[in-house]
Formats: sequence, C-alpha cells, structure tokens
Amino acid sequence: MTTFRSRLVSGTSLSLLMSVGLVVAPLHAQETGDVTVLEEIVLTAEEQAKQALGVSQITEEDLERQPVVNDISEVVRKQPGVNLTGSTATGQRGNQRQIDIRGMGPENTLILIDGKPVLSRNSVKMSRGGERDTRGDSNWVPAELIERVEVIRGPAAARYGSGASGGVVNIITKRPETFMGQVGLHWNQPQNSEEGATKRTNFLLAGPAGERLTFRVFGNYNKTEGDDPNLNPPQLNDDGEYDTFAAREGVVNKDVGTLLTWDMAPGHELDLQFDFSRQGNIYAGDTRSGTINEDAASLVGAETNRMYRRTLSTTHRGEYDFGESVSYLQWERTDNTRLCSGLAGSSEDNYVPCVDTDGDGEDDAFRYNTIELDNIAAKTEWILPMDLAGRPSRTTFGAEYRGEFMEDPYSILNDLPEDLAELVGIPADPADRETSSEQHLLGFYVESNIEWDDRLTLTPALRFDHSDTFGNAWSPGLNATYAFSDEWTMKLGVARAFKTPNLFQLNPNYVYRTMGNGCPWIDGDRLSGPCLVLGNPDLEAEKSLNSEVGIAYEGVQGINASLTYFHNDYDNRIGSGFLQYNTGATENRLYRWENEGKAVISGLEGNFSTDLGDRFGFNTNFTKMIKSEKDNGEPLSLVPEYTINATLDWYATEDLTVTLSATHYGEIEAASVASTTGEVYEDTESRDSYTLVNLGANWQVNDTARVSAGITNLLDKTVVRTGSGSDANTFNEPGRAFYVSLNKSF
Repeated sequence: MTTFRSRLVSGTSLSLLMSVGLVVAPLHAQETGDVTVLEEIVLTAEEQAKQALGVSQITEEDLERQPVVNDISEVVRKQPGVNLTGSTATGQRGNQRQIDIRGMGPENTLILIDGKPVLSRNSVKMSRGGERDTRGDSNWVPAELIERVEVIRGPAAARYGSGASGGVVNIITKRPETFMGQVGLHWNQPQNSEEGATKRTNFLLAGPAGERLTFRVFGNYNKTEGDDPNLNPPQLNDDGEYDTFAAREGVVNKDVGTLLTWDMAPGHELDLQFDFSRQGNIYAGDTRSGTINEDAASLVGAETNRMYRRTLSTTHRGEYDFGESVSYLQWERTDNTRLCSGLAGSSEDNYVPCVDTDGDGEDDAFRYNTIELDNIAAKTEWILPMDLAGRPSRTTFGAEYRGEFMEDPYSILNDLPEDLAELVGIPADPADRETSSEQHLLGFYVESNIEWDDRLTLTPALRFDHSDTFGNAWSPGLNATYAFSDEWTMKLGVARAFKTPNLFQLNPNYVYRTMGNGCPWIDGDRLSGPCLVLGNPDLEAEKSLNSEVGIAYEGVQGINASLTYFHNDYDNRIGSGFLQYNTGATENRLYRWENEGKAVISGLEGNFSTDLGDRFGFNTNFTKMIKSEKDNGEPLSLVPEYTINATLDWYATEDLTVTLSATHYGEIEAASVASTTGEVYEDTESRDSYTLVNLGANWQVNDTARVSAGITNLLDKTVVRTGSGSDANTFNEPGRAFYVSLNKSF
C-alpha cells in the first residue's frame, strides 16, 4: 500500500512522470505482469526524474544535506527555472521574496501541500502596483516533516488550473506506517550580529492506532529574529537627506497537525486531517517605500502582523479493477491580523496610529484589524487504463471546485465623493458598503498518456473552468515525449493556462486613493490628484500560452543532462488602468483595475549531473532569461538575467557526506517606467551579479541519529538593500552563518 499511496498522494507528478517513464515501463510489465512490479517501476521513474524535462524533485536526503534555515523556498530557488522575487517589478517589499517560476511572478506559482491548494496569501491586500505584504505560502510545513518537494514547470503545470501559469510546487509530507518518532533541532547563527538568528525544534509521532488505523501527530516551533535596522547603509536621497532601508523581518512559526488514516477495505484508504499554524512577524521597519520612517522605527522588534491558518480535510484513495482514484475535500481558513495601516497617499500599507486614546481628535495608538478568508477546495481524479485508437494509455478524468469567501471590513474604508458613488453604483460612505466578497470556480479536465509506440508518448489534455466572476476558460494542452534511443529523449509541450482575478481586484467596494503622487503621467507631466482606483467586477481571467522544447540525455557514468527552451505569451494581465471614467474631471479622477497588458517571457534552463568516481557526485543547473518584458518594455519581475547552481558531493564514508555548493546570480535589471503611473525614472540602478558559496556535512551517526553542520555564504559576500521603486537593489542576502541540525528517531 505504501507504493500506491506515494503515487496517488502526489497529484502533480503522476502525468509528468508517466510521460518519461511509460516509454520503458510497459516492457517491464510485459515481463512479469505483476502489478506490484509495475508500481515499483513508477517509483524508479520518479527517482530518475529528479531533474527531468519540466520537473524537478527535492528529496528528503537533499533537505538533510543542505538544511532549510526557515523556509523551503531557500531550496526550491535552486531548481532550474526558479528564483525568488517580490510580487511585482516595483521593488517594493523587496525582502518579502517568494517562489517565482520561469519569470512569471509569485502570483503565477501554485503552492500545494499533498496535492491540495494553499491560498492563505490571498487574504493579504493587493496594492495598486500588485504588491502584497506577504511572505507567501511556502512556509506552512516544517522541513523535517517533508518527504519530497516536486516542482512542475511549463505546459504540464497548466492542468492544475488557476495560478499555475508559471508552475506548481507540491510539498509531499511524510506518512510513516510503522510506529516511529522523530525529534529535530536546528540552529543557524549569522556571523554578523545585526542579522537574525534562527532556532527550530519539532517532533513527529506516527504509527498504527489499531488494526485498521494509523495516525500522525507533529509539532513545530521555528523562530528567526529580524535584522537590525542599522544593517543596511544609509543612502543619500534627492533632498540631501539620508534614508535607511529596512532589511529582512523575522518570523515565528508555530505549527501542529494530526492525521488519521483508516484502511477501510483492501485498496481503499480514508484520511481525516487537521492542521493549525500561527505565523507572526518580527518587524524590521519595512514600509512601502522601503525606508524606515518614524512610525516604523517605533515598532521595530514588535509583532505587527500574524496569520492564523487552519485546514480540515478528508481524502479518499481507491484502487479498483478498472483503475485508481483520489478525491479530497478541504476547508482552509486564514485570519490575517495586522496593525492598522494607511489606505491613501504616502501612508498606504504603512503602519499608522489609528485610535484616538485621549479624545483630542488625533489618532495616537495602534490597533489590530483582521481579514478573514475561507477557501473550500474539492477534487476528484480517476486514472483509468484503456486503449485509445488501439494504443495503450492511462487516462485521467478530474473535476475540481474552489470557492473563496472573504470578510474584509478594513480595506474598503476610503470614502468616495457622492457624484462618483452614483457613477459607479456603490455607497459613498464606507460604513454602508458590503464587507464580504466571494467567487466560485468549477473545473473539469481530462488528460491521457498514450503509448503511441515504443518510443513516442503523447499526453493530450483539456481543461474547462467556469467562474461566476469572469465566465469560462478553456485550457488545452499537448505534451509529447520521444525517445531517440535509450539515452536521448526529446519533449515538446504547449498549453494554455489562466489565473482568476483576486477578490481585491474584483471587489467594487475596494477603493484605492492616492493623494496625487500616484496619479498617471501623461506626456511627461503628472495629472493632478487626488486619483481613485476601484475594484472591477467585470475583469476577465489572465491568460498565457506556454510552450517548451527540451532534450535530455541519460547515459554512461551516471551522466544526466537536459536543455529546455521555454516561451510564454502572457495576455490579459490585470493592472491599475489608465482609462479615466469621469472624463474631464481634474480632481478625484476615477480609474479601475483593467485587463490591459501583455508580456513575453522566454528563456533556457538545463542541468548536468554525473558521478565522479565512487566517492564524488557533481550536479549543476542553470536558468537563462532571454526575455521578460511587458508591452511597455519593462521587466515582468525582478529576476536575474541568468542563474547557475552547482553542487559537489563527497561521499567521504558510507555515513558521511560533505557538500560544497555555489550559486551565481547574474545582473538584475531595474524597471525604468512605473507600471501604475507611467512615470519615467531618471535614474535606475540594476543589481550587479554575485555568487554565494556554502559548505556542509551530513553525518548519519547510527540508524536513528543524524547530524548536519556547515557554513552558508562561506565567502561572506555582502548583498544589501540600498533602494526601492526605481532600483533593483531592493533585498538582502544573509551573510556568513553557521548552522547545525540534530535529528533523532526512535
């Protein structure tokens, strides 16, 4: 049952790995006819696909050799086609970097945990430029609980629906069936005392709870201190004054979870799972502009926002004479609680006093506000062996529902002049506006892996989605894998993908106000303010046409290599519009979110790995961005021109592995035109290329104890934040640090 479960729990890898593995798997199946042997072949295909065309796999052993400091995005970023960026190319919230696949931006990366969507970041208000003050959704599972992480890129990711235009990251958790316990400790100490240290401890307890029941319980506490406000050097601004830019904020994770699995009947399992996480920040002074102002300085070291995430789910896995199935129903609740922040002008999204405590008519105290987001996700997937046009195939039929329900009484508090309120049909007084919003998405899809002959595997797919907000979206796709020989394989793929507008963009009651500086520029001059931007319930879904062609070699001496060219045409991008609705007005100019933009993203990604004798293994991969350009000529996101990752493993003994790794990041080009206003920046600063080197050792002390230790940023390369807005130097890379991890199982 373990093999069956491993295959079905991973909703993302099945079809892709089949594309690689079906060319050889049928030959083995014909030799024995034993279903168990065929399942083992699938697992072998997964292992071979650790760096395959369009898919990467990070194993438990990888996480042991290079332990995560705080967030698994640190490891995912080292896969081909992957980087970390902010939500947009504005550079704002630069240290809140998230997983960005193939330059499509974090909002187009779908995060899954055990195949189920994670959508908590959608509770964070999206500002006019597309920024969210969020760490993303990759840090809800402690690294020690992870069995593997699958990264799906390109056309094959399109079948997973909204938000997967760039790719999919599926975090697969451990599911022990025999009784076991595990305790983990991790400590990371930066050499620079102004950088935040990390301490993490967690436990896992699992095993039988009766004849037909198994259980799993885990707990985790992970704390990374915030950086000191003095870490980044002051910068002279245009007014002849010095600005200090904020460094990385800290974070405290508290996670607990339970899983009960009932072996209902042979070939049928039912899960009941509940997880709870509290993720709070340790404020480091960040503001929309990146500088530490007076209000921000007073809060440094305090908790200014916290996210509560609860999930309750049930999952059924079935094995039948005619095929296999996996179905789930999940409720995800996020309470996004933050100190109140400004809603207009320069104070927007910056923490400001919002309570008059002494009755003088002036706000002089802070308070917390909460946005509540409920996500309901349901999915059923059936995998059926069948013949299509006389060819053996495995066809997947699936249906999926996602519902988003938000209660937001705080982001809608900007007032609206009476004449404009009448024009757009919403109350002028925020107290009279509807505080709840929702949208529903229902999708159906079919995908078939067809063994056309001994060398060619075709994977046609078609997905149809209907939303009550934007209507219909069709997502056809075709992937083809051809084996020229036992060593050489080629893959071609093309698919359409989409992304739903978020509830902030759709909500007509969400009013953005600028005091003037955020008004559009026309013919080199800024329009007079104030200007208003409203949510737009008539938005259409964003769309992209993703294509790729790749070739892979797997041959003698353990050599595994691949090279892929990818090209994405991104259309219907949603942005703050430039069409003024109250034509002729010279103040309170009214705009809306609009489907307005196009972009083209293209690049190369590849990998090479080989064994160097009996005791050494070498692996390297790269990403080269050929083009990442919106229709105004500006970059879609702030990703390096190229990235190279390299790892050398020395298997010193059977129990000791020493790993030397390095990552080289190319230049990051800064935007020269503001996407929300059209302002042309006079001076822009790109980020120069830099290299980070790590050294670590992993010692399996005995069957139940393991120690990992090492040095990150071995050469202590200094990468600091020196700007925001028209600057690409908007984030910090941590300096030299020392770590040790202890893990004990029983």
